[in-house]
Amino acid sequence: MMSSSMSSLSSRASVRGGSRAKRGGVVAKKGSKRSGLRSGDWRRGGRLVIKSEVESHEERNRKNSDALGEILRQGSTLKKVMAANRGEIAVRIFRAGTELGMRTTAIFSEADRLSSHRYKADESYLVGEGKEPVAAYLDYESIIEVAKENGVDAIHPGYGLLSENENFARRCEEEGIAFVGPRAETLGQMGDKVVCKAQAKACGLPLVPGTEYATDDVETAVEFAKEFGMPLMLKAAMGGGGRGMRVVREQSEVAQAFARASSEAKTAFGDGRMFIERYVEAPRHIEVQIMADGVGNVIHLGERDCSVQRRHQKVVEMAPAPCLDEDLRKRLHEDAVKLAKHVNYRNAGTVEFMVDDQNRHYFLEVNPRVQVEHTVTEEVTGVDIVQTQVLIAGGKTLPELGFKSQDDVQIRGFALQCRITTEDPMMGFSPDFGRIEVYRPPGGLGVRIDGEVLVGSRISPFYDSLLVKLTCTSQSFEGAVQKMYRSLAEFRIRGVKTNVPFLQNVFQAEAFLSGKVTTNFIDETPELFDMISNVDDTQKLLTYLGEIAVNGAKHPGAVGPPPIGTEPNPPKPSKKTPELAEQQSFKKIIDEQGPQAFAKAVRDHKGLLLMDTTWRDAHQSLLATRVRTRDLYQCADATASALDGAYSLEMWGGATFDVSLRFLRDCPWRRLELLREKVPNIPFQMLLRGANAVGYTSYADNVVQEFTTEARKSGIDIFRVFDSLNYVDNLKFGIDCVRNADGVVEGTICYSGDVSDPSRKKYTLDYYLDLTEQLVNHGIDILAIKDMAGLFKPRAGAM
Repeated sequence: MMSSSMSSLSSRASVRGGSRAKRGGVVAKKGSKRSGLRSGDWRRGGRLVIKSEVESHEERNRKNSDALGEILRQGSTLKKVMAANRGEIAVRIFRAGTELGMRTTAIFSEADRLSSHRYKADESYLVGEGKEPVAAYLDYESIIEVAKENGVDAIHPGYGLLSENENFARRCEEEGIAFVGPRAETLGQMGDKVVCKAQAKACGLPLVPGTEYATDDVETAVEFAKEFGMPLMLKAAMGGGGRGMRVVREQSEVAQAFARASSEAKTAFGDGRMFIERYVEAPRHIEVQIMADGVGNVIHLGERDCSVQRRHQKVVEMAPAPCLDEDLRKRLHEDAVKLAKHVNYRNAGTVEFMVDDQNRHYFLEVNPRVQVEHTVTEEVTGVDIVQTQVLIAGGKTLPELGFKSQDDVQIRGFALQCRITTEDPMMGFSPDFGRIEVYRPPGGLGVRIDGEVLVGSRISPFYDSLLVKLTCTSQSFEGAVQKMYRSLAEFRIRGVKTNVPFLQNVFQAEAFLSGKVTTNFIDETPELFDMISNVDDTQKLLTYLGEIAVNGAKHPGAVGPPPIGTEPNPPKPSKKTPELAEQQSFKKIIDEQGPQAFAKAVRDHKGLLLMDTTWRDAHQSLLATRVRTRDLYQCADATASALDGAYSLEMWGGATFDVSLRFLRDCPWRRLELLREKVPNIPFQMLLRGANAVGYTSYADNVVQEFTTEARKSGIDIFRVFDSLNYVDNLKFGIDCVRNADGVVEGTICYSGDVSDPSRKKYTLDYYLDLTEQLVNHGIDILAIKDMAGLFKPRAGAM
C-alpha cells in the first residue's frame, strides 16, 4: 500500500514551503508522515534536504579502523566538501571527497530535482529557488548560505558555471570557506584574457599580435584589421568554451561579426568586451596541465592535444600529444610553469598554446580550473587531479603530497577522451533531450567512464549536452585508438540522439590516425559526416511487431492479415442514451441538488450499491492501463445500460491519466468528455491524492485546485481523496479543493492495522475513529475504507 506513494521523492515540496506551512504548522520534519517524503528527508531553513539512504560517510568512518582513517584523510583538516556544480563533474568531486574520508554535499536547481548527481552525495540542497535553471547554479550567495548553514569546509566549483567567478571565490574566502581553485585575485587576472596576456608577455611567453586591452568598440576592431591584416580572431574577454568567439576572414565582415560575438559574450558572461588578435591558420591546440600549491612550488603533469574541435568546442583530447617535437614539448612545459610561478598560482590550471606548422608556439590563455579533459592526464600520470585540488585547498603543499620535484611526475602510455553528447550530427549537432531508455556502457582494461547516467535519466534542454566522458588508455597511441573504437562500438544509448556515430568516424580518419590533426580537422574532413544511423534493430523490430499485432499494418503498400484477434461485438444496450439521461439517477441528483443530497440519497438507499472499477483499476491491474479511449468508447453504451443505478464508475486517476498522456498518446481530458456524453446516468469517480493530484510529486496549491475544478467541469462527480499515510493535512487539502469545485467528497482512510488485536498500539480503533471524526468535521460527504493489503477482518468490521 505504501510503496507506490513513497517510491518517488517529492522534490517539488522543496519550493512550496509557504503554502504547505499554512496547513501543517511544521513543514516536514524527519520521520514526518507527509505523502511523498521519505523518512530520511526533511526541511532545514526552508530547503529540502536529502539524506542518503546509505550510511553517511561519517557513520561509516566511525566503524573504520584508525589505519584506514589515516589513509582516507591524508592529514587533511577539511571534513566536508560541496560541489557547486551539476552532472558528471559533481559526481567526480563527490568520489574524490569520499576517498579522502570527507562528507559530500550536492546542490540542485528546481529543474534538476530528479537529476541523479544529487543522490551521489551525503546531502543535497535546493539553491536559487524560483530562478531559471542556469541562473540557480550562478546564485553564489544562495550556495554560500547553504554551505554555512550545513558546516561545509570547502567548495569545489568544477568547470563552467562559477568555476572562474572572481566574486564567488572572494565571497568564499570572506566566509572562511576553502575555495578549491586559485585565489580570487588570480581568477581576476587569468579570467580577463587581456590581463592574462599582459602577464604572459611580462614573463616572456610568445604571443600572437593582438589588442592590449579588451574593447566593446567595433571601430577598434575595424582599425586593427586594417593594420595587421586578415584573418582575425574575436574572443570574449571573460569567456570560455568557444562562446563569444569568431573567425573573420574578410574585411567587410569585421563589424557585423564583432557585434554578434560581443552580444553573445554579453549574454553568456555579462561582459561584451572583446579581445582581437591575428588568427593563426590551422594550428594545433596544445595545453599544459599545471599544479601549484601557492607557496612557490609548481609542477606540470604533461600536455594534452585538444586539436579535434568543432566550433572551438573540444571533441577528442589526447595525452600526451602525439607526434610533437621533443624540444617544443619541453618549451611548452617550461613556459607553462614559468607563467604559473610568475603569478604565484595556486591549485590546478591549464596553460593553453597554439602551435603552427613551423613548430612555433603562441600563448593563448589560462583556464584557472579543472578541465573537462583532465581524465586523460590522470590516466597517464596516475595523479588524481581533483583529490590533489582538494588537499591543496586544505593547506597541503606539493612536497607533502609526494611531489618534491618535477621528476616525481612520470608519463606512461597514451590516453584518449571522447565527449559523448546528446547531439544529432545528422542535424548540425542540434541538442536532443528526453529519457534514456537503454544505457549499456563499455568496459574492460583501460576503459574509464565518467558520468551520472542511468536508465530512466532525463536529459534536460536547459544544460550542456555532455552526457558522459569515455577515456581509454593503452601503452601506445595506436593501442588507445583500438580501445576507443571498440568501446564506442560497444556503447548502447537509446532514447536520445548521440554523437557516437560521428566519433566512430573520427577514429577511422587517416588524418586523425596520423597523430597530426589540427583545429581544421573536422571542417576539412567531410567524410566524418557520412554516418550510418546506429539503430537498435531488435528494439525497433519489437516495436514494429507490436504495432502490427495491435493496430495492423499501416505503412504505404502494406498487405497481409488484419491484427491478431477479432474486434469484440459489445452487447446491445437495453436502454438508449437519451432515455438514460432523462430518468432519475444518482448522477441527476448530484447535478440538480448537489453533493449533500447525493449523500442523503445513498444513505436512504436500501440494499447494496456497486462502484465499478473496470475503466480504471481492472485494466490497470490486468493490462498495464493500456486500454485506449476508443476501446472504452465502444463499450460505453453497454456499460451505461448494464450498470444503470450503480453508485459510480471509477474511471480516472493517477495511472490512467499518466498512461493515456505519455504512452497511449490519448488526451485524458478528451477521454473524460467523450465517455461523459455516452454515460449520462452514472456518476463518474476519480482518485485524488491530495497535493499530488494524479501525479507522483507535490504540486503547487493553485495547480491542484485548478486541476480539480477542470476535472469537475469535464465530467467527474465523486472525488475519492486519499493519502497512503493518512496524513491529515494532505487529506484536508484535497477535501478543500473538491469542495471548492462543488464535487462529492469521498474521504478515505487507509486501513493498515488490525483493530481487533489489542496488542497493536499504533493503528487502534481509537486511531481510526479520531481520523474519521476529523474528516467528517472537515466536510466529507462519503467515508471510504481503503484496505489495499487485505488486512480488514470480519471481527474488526463488527467492532
